[in-house]
Amino acid sequence: MKVEHIAIWVEDIEKMKAFYQKYFNVGSTELYHNQKTDFRSYFLTFEEGSRIELTTKQHLSNRVADSLGYSHIALAVGDKSAVDDFAERFVKDGYPLLNGPRTTGDGYYEAVIQDPEGNLIELTTD
Repeated sequence: MKVEHIAIWVEDIEKMKAFYQKYFNVGSTELYHNQKTDFRSYFLTFEEGSRIELTTKQHLSNRVADSLGYSHIALAVGDKSAVDDFAERFVKDGYPLLNGPRTTGDGYYEAVIQDPEGNLIELTTD
């Protein structure tokens, strides 16, 4: 058994797709658009096969940042040096570094950043 994909509701689907393509070199499907409901989505595929589905539609409600549900997505980017390099690149490009790079109490080497819409991304080692 495996997780097939993770879906994330977004406001600006094109901006979010460009973000994941720029920083994580993902491939993308063509835009799916349900004309009846105005639901739109892209499936983004990482080199090793895991996927994220970016989804949007009209009238999305604002989420409460500290509520139950989705917490973060963890992306293994390589070794400690790669985590450091990714963190430095995000900071240089104006994205907030919320934590790290550091070794956590449970042994992960990680840095936590936010994507353009505030979703947390944990950059970690393989």
